[in-house]
Parts: sequence; structure tokens; C-alpha cells
Amino acid sequence: MTIEDSGHSHLAKIVWERVIYRRRRLYAVAGLFLLLWLAIGLASSLGSAQVSPVMVWQVLLSLLPGLNLSSNIPDTVVTIVLDIRLPRILLAGLVGASLAIAGATYQGLFRNPLADPYLLGIAQGAGLGATIAFLLPFSLAATALGLIPVLAFAGAILSAGIVYAVARVGKTVPMTTLILAGVALGAFLASITSYLLVSSGEQLHSIVLWLMGGLSLSHWGEVKILLPYILVGSLIIHLYSRPLNIMQLDEEQAQQLGVNVERVKLILLFAATLITAAAVCFVGIIGFVGIIVPHAIRLIWGADHHFLLPLSFLGGASFLILADMLARTVMGTAEVPVGIITAFCGAPFFIYLLRKRKRVIF
Repeated sequence: MTIEDSGHSHLAKIVWERVIYRRRRLYAVAGLFLLLWLAIGLASSLGSAQVSPVMVWQVLLSLLPGLNLSSNIPDTVVTIVLDIRLPRILLAGLVGASLAIAGATYQGLFRNPLADPYLLGIAQGAGLGATIAFLLPFSLAATALGLIPVLAFAGAILSAGIVYAVARVGKTVPMTTLILAGVALGAFLASITSYLLVSSGEQLHSIVLWLMGGLSLSHWGEVKILLPYILVGSLIIHLYSRPLNIMQLDEEQAQQLGVNVERVKLILLFAATLITAAAVCFVGIIGFVGIIVPHAIRLIWGADHHFLLPLSFLGGASFLILADMLARTVMGTAEVPVGIITAFCGAPFFIYLLRKRKRVIF
């Protein structure tokens, strides 16, 4: 074999490997997209009132223009699927997607697989805001949101802003300082929340349930408000997937390769914080999703953010929909806070992945 033939053979091998890699990506996206649809269908059919999966899909497909497959289905079934279960399922999907993609972003920015969306004190700020809202003697009943989501969102955004301002040194933001500032402020806000819990009296049970996360009072209004935040924030993050990949090398090397590191960090931190705060203010603090989903996807399919971010979006949505389905069905008529389910189901699976691969792809 000549040198020229050897070169052609090597080039053909590289091209074929690229084709296999792209097919693998395509199959993964298609598989998780199918899992998401199956999760929506399964969650729509299970509950205190069982609904046939065939009827569920007839009702769901009737939402498409030109299809009317639900004409022979009882109105009670249509009401259960469209007005009670579907808004809760979609809200769970949006929250799971936002936490997963924010977690993937933070893990990439901090180059740390243990980073999660609550790293900058967002959870503690939202928890404090919601606790104050529970204890105030008035409400915002005239608004579409209510006082609890408004103060929870404000607390989350304010906490992240304080952490960023404290960690900023001139025109740069050292990531180690940012983490330390987030831990310190989070502990401070958590101590205030704990004191308020001790003195909350009759509101204690409601506050604790909110802090543990739940979707029991979900409705279409929350879905409509949350949807633009999640879509815009996720799109911004995905547009910066290439600089995020480059920044995995080193900030100095990324700067030499033409990446405006500080600008990219500011934009990604803002987008990830925004979608996390928007998600948390409606459903409370749901842990583990932002760590396990992006890290599990990284272990299975690699750390390319072009691919990792959309897969995290789909995986996070599917995971929280299924977790919420278990939360409202596992104990019959009683409901378990979904945060308990995410930790209980997610931790063993995550340990299994770590034991199986015995290495961290980062």
C-alpha cells in the first residue's frame, strides 16, 4: 500500500467515524424525544381516576389542527386530561428542562460535575422570599401570580445578583470566588429562613411543603408565564454552546482562541439564573435534577455542549414528569413532595452509572 492510499484510507476512516457519531447523536435525540412523549402519555393516564391510554392520546392528538378524535369521549375525561393533568405535566416538563439545562451550564462554566442550578444561592433566596410571603398578612390576589411566586422569584434573582457583585473583581469574576460567595450567602439566607420557620406557627406545614417542592396546584396560567422564560433562556444558552466547549480547556486558552470569557460567563450566568429562578418560584425547591440529568447524559454521550444541552433539556423534562407522576400516585390519594421522589429515584441510578463507567467524562 502506498503512502497516498494509506492517507485516503485514514481520511475515509475519519469521515466514517464522523458519520457514526452524528447518527448516534440523532438516535439519542430521537430516543429522548420519544421518551418525553411516552412520559406525557403515561402521566396523563395515571392518577386517582384512571384513563385509558387510547383515550388520552385521542384527547391529546385532538389538540392538533384538523383532528377531532375526542368527539366520542366523555367530557369528564377531556376535563381530567386537558384541564387538570396536562397543565401539571407540562409545568413539570418545563421545570425539569430548565433545571437540567441550567445544571449543564453551571457544570460547564465551573468545570465541576457537582455544580447545580442552586450554586449561587438561588434556592435559599427563593426559599426566603416564599417564606416571607407565607408569613405576610396580605396577598397579591389581584395579580395573576400571587405573592409567593413573586417574592420567591425576587429572592432568587436578588441572591444571584448579590453573589455576582461580591465575587466581581474589577472586570473579572473568579469562579472560585463566585462559588464561595454563593455558599456563604446561601448559608446566611438559609439561617434566616430557619429562624422564620421556627416562629411561623400555623404556616409551618405549608412552608415546609413548598420548600420540598411540589406541583399540586399547577394550572395553565403558570405554564404560559414560565414558557417564554424557559424558551428564551435555553435558546441563549444553546447559542453559546461553542464558547462553552472552548472554555473547558482553560480560561486563558479560551481567551487566546478569541472567546470573550467574561462576557460569555456573564451571559450564561444570567440566562441559567433566570430560568432557574422562574422555575423555582412556581414549584418550590426541587433538588437533584440539575445535577443528575446533565451529568448522567455526559457520562453516556459525552461532554460536547452542542449535544449535551438539548439532551439535558429533553432528559430533564422526562425525568421530572415521571417523578411527579410517582409523587401523586405512589401513595394513592395522598401526595408526596416531588423533591423526595427525585432524590429517592435519582440517587441510586446515578450511583449505578458511576459504578458502571468508573470514570467521569468532563
